[in-house]
Amino acid sequence: MEGCGDFVQCLLPDMSIKILSCLDDPADLIRVSAVSSSWRQFVIGNDLCKHLCLKRFPEISSVGNMIEVENTVVPVVSQPEKSTEWLCLERNHRVYAFLSRGLSNCITEDCLIDAIHASSTDNYPEESILNTLKPGDRVERRASYWSSGGQSDPTVPETLTYKLISKLCLISEIHVQPFQAYFQFGFPIYSATAVRFRVGHPNVKIDVESDNGLESVAAQARSFCDKIVWTYTSPEFPLVQENILQKFKLPEPVLCIGGILQVELLGRVQKQQLDGLYYIWSVPLLMICRPQNSN
Repeated sequence: MEGCGDFVQCLLPDMSIKILSCLDDPADLIRVSAVSSSWRQFVIGNDLCKHLCLKRFPEISSVGNMIEVENTVVPVVSQPEKSTEWLCLERNHRVYAFLSRGLSNCITEDCLIDAIHASSTDNYPEESILNTLKPGDRVERRASYWSSGGQSDPTVPETLTYKLISKLCLISEIHVQPFQAYFQFGFPIYSATAVRFRVGHPNVKIDVESDNGLESVAAQARSFCDKIVWTYTSPEFPLVQENILQKFKLPEPVLCIGGILQVELLGRVQKQQLDGLYYIWSVPLLMICRPQNSN
């Protein structure tokens, strides 16, 4: 090794792979591939970005080869001097480097960042969807919750749409808690009968809801929700009519590309004595972006 600074050329390939596999930060592997053309060829040719990504996020092994997000992954331009196999390796390198960087930034137990739109709100802004982003069911001694509009038909659903902390999230579990009206006679719990989740990406610019109460904001949000491309819909999960945080683990981790979550609240069980209408009330939601048993 004396007098030679390029261990990739001096060592056997298996040993070089073993050394570079000790890197656990995707950014470091990208820097390695930028050192020289020979190191770049070695990293790409041995799928090191893919191996690192799947080692850190094994849940995406079934979807990695199907990922393509508009201009995020740039198609490889065919070049006469490059074989089809090499072009595929280059594409894998970009795809898995993108995945590793994106997923590394959103390992958290609370990845809701903004509320976009509620399908209805009883009293705005006092009972806005924004209240579901705040911890607890009371803020400064005041009840904090979202309330739907009242309905005479208990089968009318509601939706709550959110922006996630990243455009690339790996979601495994979502928590929902119905609100108990401790200020009403009998302390009723305004729960839905079931819940379902959808994730997707928008085709237009996001305008999140705000406390200013402007109708134009709500109208923009409704228009935005109509233009979301939904890429995954979960099964229905039954909700218990209890004032507890209820945990819903998805059948398998879902890769959300686009950063939009919609919570569908299906069915109503509680009438309000004041007007005889059915309502759904909810307090803060929580999302888990990685399975707790992941490496």
